[in-house]
Amino acid sequence: MDLPRSFTIRESSHRICNPFTSGKLAVLGQAISPSPGTRMLDLACGKGEMLCTWARDHGVVGTGVDISTVFLDAARARAAELAVADRVGFVHADASGHVADDPVGIAACVGATWIGSGVAGTVELLRRSLVPGGMMLIGEPYWRREPEDQATVDGCHMARKDDLLPLPGLLEQFSDLGCDVVEMVLADQDSWDRYVAAQWLNIRRWLDANPHDGLAAEMRAELTAAPVQHARFQREYLGWGVFVLMDR
Repeated sequence: MDLPRSFTIRESSHRICNPFTSGKLAVLGQAISPSPGTRMLDLACGKGEMLCTWARDHGVVGTGVDISTVFLDAARARAAELAVADRVGFVHADASGHVADDPVGIAACVGATWIGSGVAGTVELLRRSLVPGGMMLIGEPYWRREPEDQATVDGCHMARKDDLLPLPGLLEQFSDLGCDVVEMVLADQDSWDRYVAAQWLNIRRWLDANPHDGLAAEMRAELTAAPVQHARFQREYLGWGVFVLMDR
């Protein structure tokens, strides 16, 4: 049970495995201002940057769950680096079935709603771990611009146009699920650039070091196509944000 190797190559230098900068992650923490000691569950936590920095900056405690052993090793190293390893822990598991043993004040899934087969299922999963009046954090892409054709949809790594909603439609979906949207912090084009463009250098460095690896041809093809694809499609059409929800 682990992520394909291409993911760990692509995001080898990333601390945040989605189109959020450290500054935006800090803004999100400041926006919701969790009280010291707030318990937090982060499903599909990646390298644990949200948990670790919020433990340092806001005094939260909690657990991150992820399927990637490589990412979890990085998360544990980051916790040690920030001297918060006594406040946060990380579990190697399939986050899609994970419910906290004790209810938490913040339950998060930032950029991985496939663990609940979409937004609705992920909201329901997070609810199962929340204390009454707790907060859910959902990171989710949306259409920044409506795609005109299937080529644009494909260029944004989506199967169908209906796989995403425009921002107003996504906010309406949260409302229809019985949630108040109480905060949001949105990525911008620079956030996308910092996330995606950094992948190109990671891939190139890996290719230079591993020219005869069995994955080299696939990663070379990705590097050749990715910059133009990003500039033409993802950068122009995809939005992304973290939305803070509370049950009504």
